[in-house]
Amino acid sequence: MGGCFSKPKPVELKIEVVLPEKERGKEELSASGKGSPRAYQGNGTARHFHAEERLPAPHPYPGPQDCVEAAVCHVKDLENGQMREVELGWGKVLLVKDNGEFHALGHKCPHYGAPLVKGVLSRGRVRCPWHGACFNIGTGDLEDFPGLDSLHKFQVKIEKEKVYVRASKQALQLQRRTKVMAKCISPSAGHSSSTNVLIVGAGAAGLVCAETLRQEGFSDRIVLCTLDRHLPYDRPKLSKSLDAQPEQLALRPKEFFRAYGIEVLTEAQVVTVDVRNKKVVFKDGFKLEYSKLLLAPGSSPKTLSCKGKEVENVFTIRTPEDANRVVRLARGRNAVVVGAGFLGMEVAAYLTEKAHSVSVVELEETPFRRFLGERVGRALMKMFENNRVKFYMQTEVSELRAQEGKLKEVVLKSSKVVRADVCVVGIGAVPATGFLRQSSINLDSRGFIPVNKMMQTNVPGVFAAGDAVTFPLAWRNNRKVNIPHWQMAHAQGRVAAQNMLAQEAEISTVPYLWTAMFGKSLRYAGYGEGFDDVIIQGDLEDLKFVAFYTKGDEVIAVASMNYDPIVSKVAEVLASGRAIRKREVETGDMSWLTGKGS
Repeated sequence: MGGCFSKPKPVELKIEVVLPEKERGKEELSASGKGSPRAYQGNGTARHFHAEERLPAPHPYPGPQDCVEAAVCHVKDLENGQMREVELGWGKVLLVKDNGEFHALGHKCPHYGAPLVKGVLSRGRVRCPWHGACFNIGTGDLEDFPGLDSLHKFQVKIEKEKVYVRASKQALQLQRRTKVMAKCISPSAGHSSSTNVLIVGAGAAGLVCAETLRQEGFSDRIVLCTLDRHLPYDRPKLSKSLDAQPEQLALRPKEFFRAYGIEVLTEAQVVTVDVRNKKVVFKDGFKLEYSKLLLAPGSSPKTLSCKGKEVENVFTIRTPEDANRVVRLARGRNAVVVGAGFLGMEVAAYLTEKAHSVSVVELEETPFRRFLGERVGRALMKMFENNRVKFYMQTEVSELRAQEGKLKEVVLKSSKVVRADVCVVGIGAVPATGFLRQSSINLDSRGFIPVNKMMQTNVPGVFAAGDAVTFPLAWRNNRKVNIPHWQMAHAQGRVAAQNMLAQEAEISTVPYLWTAMFGKSLRYAGYGEGFDDVIIQGDLEDLKFVAFYTKGDEVIAVASMNYDPIVSKVAEVLASGRAIRKREVETGDMSWLTGKGS
C-alpha cells in the first residue's frame, strides 16, 4: 500500500483517511520503544531522598531570543472545525479554528507521536487518531488517555486578517508538556512507617493516580509499591516488541520520581491489608500505615495445567526479562504460542522474523473470535498464514515434552505433535487479589474488586483501579464490567486520585484499545461484549475495513484497520452521549460521523 489510496471498493466513506506509509511505520517504531527518549539506570528502589536532587526546570519566562513568531495563514484559510499543521521554522504547530477562534498547540500526540491533524476535533478538544487520547484546545491539557503528558499551547494573534503564532523554540522541539506538579513537603518522607497515600501496583493506574495527586497540589507523602524490579513501564509494548529493554519502556525517568517525591518500592509484595488499623504488611515484614489506599495490583497470567508443565522454556510474558528471554530462545528455533488473543497473536507476529517456525494453538475456531467476531478473526488469521504462521485450532495442549529438562515438543489433544524449543502461554489472566482475601474489602466470585463510578471500594478511603476491578460503564447503562485495557487503567487512576481529594469525579471514558501486528494497526473503541451482529464496510481481504459491533439496534463497539480516524470519530460520538443506531451504519452513509447528518 502506497501513500494515498484510492476509494474502498464497496462503499465510499465521506472521511479523509490518509496515513502515509512513513507515519504508519513511525507508530510501530515508537511502539517498539526504539524512539523513546526516556532512560534511567538502576532499578529505582527508593526509600531515601535528597532535597537537592531536582529535575532542571525549563525557564518559565522565555526571553525574546528563545521565541519565534510568524504569520502562518490568512484568517479565511481555515473554516470553523478545521485543523492544519503549520511550520514555524523551529518546528510545526497544530492550528485549530473553533467557534471563530484560533488555537495553536503541539502537533504530535505525546503518547506515540501520532499526527493530531489527522485526529478528530469535537466539543473543544482534539482526539488522537491512533489511540484516542484527548487534548483541550484551549489549554492543551490531556483530558482523556492514554499517555501522561499534555500539549504545549502557543500564543495566537490576528493582525490585518493574518494569523500569527508565537512559540518558544524549546516547546516546539519538545512536543510534550508535563503538567505543573506539587513537590512533597512531608519531612519524614523516606524514613517513617506511615504515608498519606499508599498505592499498591505501579502500572498505568498507580502511576496516573500519583501524578494526578501531585498535579492537583497534593504535597504529602505518596508511596507506590510494585512486585516488579523496575520503575513503572509500558507493559503493553512487551508483547509487541519482545526485544525492548526496561529503560526504553520506562514511563518516567528516575529523576522524575525524585523531583516530585513519589517514592517507589520495587520488588515489594503486600501480603495483608488491615483496613481497621489502616496498615499493610509486606512479605519482608515491613509495615506501612496509610490514610488513603489505592489498590491497582493488576492481574496474574494463567498457566498451563497439563502434563510436563514444569518443563523449562515455557513462559508467560509479564516482565521485560520474560520477553527478552523468549526472543533469545526463539532465534532460528521453533516457537509455539498457546492462545490466539491479543498477547498471543502479538507475540506470534513479532517472532515470525526471528524464529524458524511459529505455531499458534487455540481452543476457538478463529483468533480473536469472541472479541472481533468470526469474519474479522478469519481475515487476520489469513494475514498471519501469509506470514508463515501455522495454526492448530479447536484443540489444546495435552502435554509438554522435554529433552534434558528443556522443552522439545508440544503434544495437542488432537494427538498432533508440534516441535517446540520455546513456548509462550497467553490464555488469559486472573486478578492478582489473593492478598485481599482475609481483608474486609469486597471481592466478587471471580476475584475482581467491585468499585463504584468514583473508584471507591466498599471500605471508605480505599479505592481500586485497573485490570483487577469491575466498575459501572456509564454508556452501557452502568453495567458492571471489567475492562483490562491500558487506556482504561489510566482513566481510573485519575478518577481515584480526584476522589481521594474529594473532587467527586466519575469514570466516563469510552474504552479504546489497539494492537499492532506486521506493521498494521487495529484500533477498537467501545465495549462489544454480547454483540449479536457485525456490520463490515470496506474490504476485509485488503485489510482496509471498519467493523461495527451491534446489539439489538445499537452500535456498541467499532474496530478498524487502515481507516483512521474512524475509531476515534466513533469514540467521540459515544463520549458525547449520543447512541449510534444499527441502521445508520448499515447504509454505508457516514454523514452522521462527520456531523452533517441526523
